[in-house]
Amino acid sequence: MTIKDIGPEPQSFDLEQATLENTNYRSVAWSGKYLQLTLMSIPVGEDIGLEAHPETDQFLRLDAGRGRVQMGSTKDRLDFDQEVEDGWAVFVPAGTWHNVTNTGDEPIQLYAVYAPVHHAPGKIHATFANAESDEESGNDEPPTWSVQPTHHPADKHA
Repeated sequence: MTIKDIGPEPQSFDLEQATLENTNYRSVAWSGKYLQLTLMSIPVGEDIGLEAHPETDQFLRLDAGRGRVQMGSTKDRLDFDQEVEDGWAVFVPAGTWHNVTNTGDEPIQLYAVYAPVHHAPGKIHATFANAESDEESGNDEPPTWSVQPTHHPADKHA
């Protein structure tokens, strides 16, 4: 299944099927004015990377795989530690340091909803390294038509 991000237009598709079929680290599937949907695939033994989004709430749902979610107020104090698997939801409040690590024997297939919009519409990152490179070079910015906080601090990475 191929999903085309059509921006803030009505859209409908089989989200579970799209999530399970996604083989990219991150694929932006839909970008609205206030929120965004991405599909993610985390390989066995890898993670999303410890990070914090100062102005962005996140909702994650696993559709396949097994992992460990860690969250906390600082990168050195991850006092939330939860094993998760297919069907689990994870809520990440803005400013919270977080990481999801694949502890299973198959890729974690998940989708993430960001509010506000966090990535360039339709952006596809085949790997974690591609995503990091685009962020460092400024090639993964939210669209100008999305509603962003007036003060937009940069994401933090460990």
